[in-house]
Amino acid sequence: MDRAATAEKIAELIAPFNKKGVAITDATTFAGDLEWDSLTVMDFVAEIEDEFDIIISMNQQAEIENYGQLVDAVTKLQG
Repeated sequence: MDRAATAEKIAELIAPFNKKGVAITDATTFAGDLEWDSLTVMDFVAEIEDEFDIIISMNQQAEIENYGQLVDAVTKLQG
């Protein structure tokens, strides 16, 4: 799956978690823009892992601050 298709699927997965209706761009941050707490992040990561059949390590999660970084990480983990 290329980056654009990955980004589109992740955007679909974000929708139920995007309570404030924030416009999603590569620069959208999870903590700042979407105001997610740690529990929401963990639930969302589980959705991503299930959908793409990947594992995002805790170290990787700590480095991912925005949507663009997440899309890049998922694209890379898919091989």
